[in-house]
Formats: sequence, C-alpha cells, structure tokens
Amino acid sequence: MPIIRYTEKELELLARLMRAEAIGEGNLGMLMVGNVIVNRALANCLTFKNIDSVYDAIFQSPGGFAGVKSDLFYSSPTTNEKNLAKRVLDGEYYFPATNALWFYAPSGNNSCVPLWYNQRLVGRYKSHCFYAPDPGVCPELY
Repeated sequence: MPIIRYTEKELELLARLMRAEAIGEGNLGMLMVGNVIVNRALANCLTFKNIDSVYDAIFQSPGGFAGVKSDLFYSSPTTNEKNLAKRVLDGEYYFPATNALWFYAPSGNNSCVPLWYNQRLVGRYKSHCFYAPDPGVCPELY
C-alpha cells in the first residue's frame, strides 16, 4: 500500500530523478534519494507546506533538485529504476534518509557540513550527506 498517492507519470519521474541524482551510489543510494523526495511530498512544514505530490516535490521552485537539469533525467527509466521508485512509494525507508528533507554531495572527499539549510546532519552514504529537521518541526516525518 503506497504511503502517498501517485500516478504512473509520477512513478516514472521519481525513478528518473533517483537515477539522475544518485546512479553512482547504486540501488541503495537511489532509494535514499527517493526517500527525500517522498518526505518532501509528505511534509507539511518549512518550505514544503504547499508540496503535496511527487510531481510538486520534484519540480519545486525554488529549492528543487539539480538532477532535473541532468541528461540522465531525460530518458525513460529502466524496470529496475521503476521498481526502486515503487519501493520508496510503498514506504521503504533507509537510514540516514529516513526523516531527511535535504541531501547534497560535497566536492571531492570533503566532509559533510554540520548544518544545511539550518537542518542537522543525520548521516552520510557514499558521496551524499543527508539532513533532517528536528522531530517537533516536521512531525509528519517521525
């Protein structure tokens, strides 16, 4: 049972963005990026109060994802990528992205900064640093 309603088009958009943002991180990295996208659609806090669909989360402006400008975003998703997106939409969560609303990849081997958009670092997976609000700020994520 999905944790958020979505269309087939949104499933494909999610799969494409997961690939564009994290193909080099493997399946687990793509799943974590998917967690952040779905969290933004579920959250009713901070700059995500008017985001209530996967489509809105992907194309939020300002504050959207750089991956939508990548060539990797503009080709059809593979069966594996669509299956990964469906797993996220069905509620699979992976730490450190469990409650995260942001991620970024610092250049080179640089460390993650302790705060990103005034939110705390909750962990790193390969090249991506994940950031989450405190539980009282976005209760729908906890």
